[in-house]
Amino acid sequence: MKNLFDLTGRKALITGSTRGIGNLMARGLAAHGASIVINGTTQEGAEKAARSLVAEGYTADAVAFDVRNAQAVTNGIKTIEENIGQIDILINNAGIQRRHPFLEFPEDEYDQVIEVNQKSVFLVSQAVGRYMVKREAGKIINICSMQSELGRDTITPYAASKGAVKMMTRGMCVELARYNIQINGIAPGYFKSDMTKALVEDKDFSAWLCNRTPANRWGDPEELIGAAVFLSSKGSDFVNGHLIFVDGGMLAAV
Repeated sequence: MKNLFDLTGRKALITGSTRGIGNLMARGLAAHGASIVINGTTQEGAEKAARSLVAEGYTADAVAFDVRNAQAVTNGIKTIEENIGQIDILINNAGIQRRHPFLEFPEDEYDQVIEVNQKSVFLVSQAVGRYMVKREAGKIINICSMQSELGRDTITPYAASKGAVKMMTRGMCVELARYNIQINGIAPGYFKSDMTKALVEDKDFSAWLCNRTPANRWGDPEELIGAAVFLSSKGSDFVNGHLIFVDGGMLAAV
């Protein structure tokens, strides 16, 4: 019982983990014993992030591939499985944001948001899931969002993509839980990050956010680590198809 959250001997692939929240979760899982596979858009960037973890005493490798491209994903996952080790934990974290009024939203930017935020979850989960099914074991964590449930001005495609990831999480659970694979989501509220930098610096928005959130503040990215460790560990072996909202109570408030 004391080792429910020990990840020693587990290998975790985290997409989009060269920086930001993905990199933070990589460090959090590593601190609990997991070996990490850093993924990013370039091998150079992934290797730099992996070296940083190794310098801190953790075990980390780097495999870069385009999460939007089916063949690149297939090749990347095969490389990890055959040359680095089996993927026990997958965190689908890669994501982007674009902001425009709905009626002015450029089609090419809409496509970018859907490909990175939604299609990548499908492609990477499918590729990793095939190996997990053979082993009858695995954890898949999809990074959803407050916008999986709520809309907001200028980010309708983002909300659409994250709503789709919520339902993909539930659908994957229905199909894969029978193989002892747990698929869940983490839905962050408003956290200080590179993606929200403009909002953090907007005094009016920050004031609105604090008043709207029962915790009365922005979230600190480190506060996502607990949910990631829980959903990666034995402590969540009968938790499936759920979204954990880490939002300071925002979704609960009118």
